[in-house]
Amino acid sequence: MLYSPITETRPLPKASAAEPAGPLLSVTGLGKRFASGGTIAADALAFTLQDGEMLALLGPSGCGKTTCLRMLGGFEAPDAGQILLHGRDITHSAPEDRGIGFVFQDYALFPHLNVLENVKFGLRRGSRANAERRAREMLELVGLGAFGSRRPHELSGGQQQRVALARTLAIAPPLVLLDEPFSNLDAAMRIETRQDVRNLLKAAGSAAILVTHDQEEAMAVADRIAVMKDGRLVQIGTPDHVYRNPVSEFVASFMGRSNIVEGVAEDRQVHTSFGTLDLSRPAQGSISLSLRPEQILLNADPASSAEIVAREFRGHDQLYWVQDGDRQLVVLSGTGVTFDLGTRVRLRICDCVAPLDPEQAPGCD
Repeated sequence: MLYSPITETRPLPKASAAEPAGPLLSVTGLGKRFASGGTIAADALAFTLQDGEMLALLGPSGCGKTTCLRMLGGFEAPDAGQILLHGRDITHSAPEDRGIGFVFQDYALFPHLNVLENVKFGLRRGSRANAERRAREMLELVGLGAFGSRRPHELSGGQQQRVALARTLAIAPPLVLLDEPFSNLDAAMRIETRQDVRNLLKAAGSAAILVTHDQEEAMAVADRIAVMKDGRLVQIGTPDHVYRNPVSEFVASFMGRSNIVEGVAEDRQVHTSFGTLDLSRPAQGSISLSLRPEQILLNADPASSAEIVAREFRGHDQLYWVQDGDRQLVVLSGTGVTFDLGTRVRLRICDCVAPLDPEQAPGCD
């Protein structure tokens, strides 16, 4: 059973003002193997998190991201590694002793309590008057100040999510863990709510770790993204850097559509069938490259062998599938110029491209 996010947590001791500033969270060599079949769920995970920073753990189902979150929250005991929060070792601390807030998929709101009472539930230290004042402050922060007397079933999914967040922020945690928090919302509500949650966390000054399998969600919300595969962290960086400079074909494909092509590199240039292109980082010899659909420009050219074989109108832009010999490329283009099916086109690369490292040996799922 998942530990309830609303259980009262004990405040985390503050670091001395004389102590040097360090990361809020430091994770080193964190590992977890499940007994059934010896499955490796997490393999030597290592990263840091700064105060107020939002990190997304991104990867496919079964990659270990939720297991990582559960170990950070104290719901799973790691087999190896260390977790430090403001320099304090919490690797084996109970969840309620970590000073961490939790927001999970089902929100865990009490149906028999109104919104205000739900937010007050974890505020059992101090006077009732202070608890009520704090709860009302949090409801105002999340834009639900007028909804205190309503029951959870009278709210929309997005409003319930904000109540769950208000309850978590009421205890002033330095770190909030969010496990697929938007998965129960429809597409339009997800877009609105994820920005609300980001803004609220930033306003409260809390750092956050978000688990998601949605790369668009990760790029929209997180300051940094940690991409996971087979229990391992394969790349971590800002959304822009990870998207434009993927280290492997897996990262390139998981972070959005990508065309994988071959070339021969010499330092910061690579020779390909498109001509000589600039590389985003040095490489040498035969390599694979990631070409994002928006990096390819199309121009009508009856003499070209490349042909439009499919297209997808998306309102603000269009996706084209271009057959070029024995390979097919995906190209993203604006709606200013439309190419009909069967149009012969010339392809030109308009940006530097990312070299890919050979795929790492796969671990257990």
